[in-house]
Amino acid sequence: MSALTRANLAAQSAEQLSLAAVPIVAVLLLDAGPGDIGLLAAAQTLPFLLLSIPLGLLADRGSRRRLMAGAEALRALALFALLGVLVFGEVSIGLLALLGFIGAAGTVGFSVGAPALLPSLVPREALARANGRLELARSAAFAGAPALGGALVAWAGAPAAFALAAMLSVAALALLLQLTEPARPAAAPRHPLLELREGAQLVWRHSLLRPILLTAVAWNLSWFVLQAAYVPYALRLLGLNAGAVGLTLACYGAGMIAGALLAPRIVATLPFGRAIQLGPAFSVLAALTMVATLVFPSGLLAGLAFFLFGAGPIIWTITSTTLRQTVTPDAMLGRVSAIFLTANTGARPVGAALGGFVGATWGEPACLVLALAGFVVQAGLIVNARIRGLQRLPSPAD
Repeated sequence: MSALTRANLAAQSAEQLSLAAVPIVAVLLLDAGPGDIGLLAAAQTLPFLLLSIPLGLLADRGSRRRLMAGAEALRALALFALLGVLVFGEVSIGLLALLGFIGAAGTVGFSVGAPALLPSLVPREALARANGRLELARSAAFAGAPALGGALVAWAGAPAAFALAAMLSVAALALLLQLTEPARPAAAPRHPLLELREGAQLVWRHSLLRPILLTAVAWNLSWFVLQAAYVPYALRLLGLNAGAVGLTLACYGAGMIAGALLAPRIVATLPFGRAIQLGPAFSVLAALTMVATLVFPSGLLAGLAFFLFGAGPIIWTITSTTLRQTVTPDAMLGRVSAIFLTANTGARPVGAALGGFVGATWGEPACLVLALAGFVVQAGLIVNARIRGLQRLPSPAD
């Protein structure tokens, strides 16, 4: 299990380093504008929509460790290629977009494989703790890697950032190759669409999985409505400078780390259903704190809101993933993980577009209020679900 945690830390750090460095390189070397940056962002997110389902089906048909290792090798190759085009002066927006797409494809494979592999590596009663370790590693990468990427580009040049990211990706690959995956019975040949329908039916008909999915979609919609408006709101209406805006955003990563550290104690103390509901409740509190800045303009309040947004949802991720892994049959873990990943990713551009429209039509404050309404909806979905009565993790047959 420790090898998977370290591999996750290295892989997530490599991804966050490159995500931070690519737009900086595009602006500094190619004088990229918003349209170019948008193209790069689209290239880095499109694989989640296109590849999550196929890779999820693959995870249920073969070795999940090999899928993750192959995906990480693909990411490493993309990072080495990015390093090469920078060293040889062949960088262009098209190449950055293409290599960003390839690297993100590796991220999708890792993201689908890890939650499907984990239940075979640890006993059921240790799943929450194991998910907490994985999320703590992810939180550390989110908190530190973007700042490190920007600093490396500024101090040592863009090649240094991609060289470090590539080395981290290679380290993740080496750690994955050390894992021993328990053998699984070979699956009978079936049409992929039948397998996908089976997974979708399980998620939609299951009294515990469906509210988790709907809550996660509502959260992502609301979060990206807020994300679309926050930076211009902070600069124009809160009066923060660029450095202060960056500090408020960094509070999100700090909250993620705090939430991941607190999650084991919360799971041990609260009934499991209440522990799951805690994350959505934190998001409502965070959104209320952000809306309060309309009355009391303050960077400190905005930073507190982002801290709460980081802490609560990471507890949600740990507990809801643990529940999902527990009630999903092992043979379907890849498909179910892919369905959740696709739904969550698909909600993000919709939320961003909605936030952009509302912000352009009625102003950034309207986005804050709309986001609050969405977070209230996501909390209501999970509060009124059967999950609220869970005292402990259910058995797989429940």
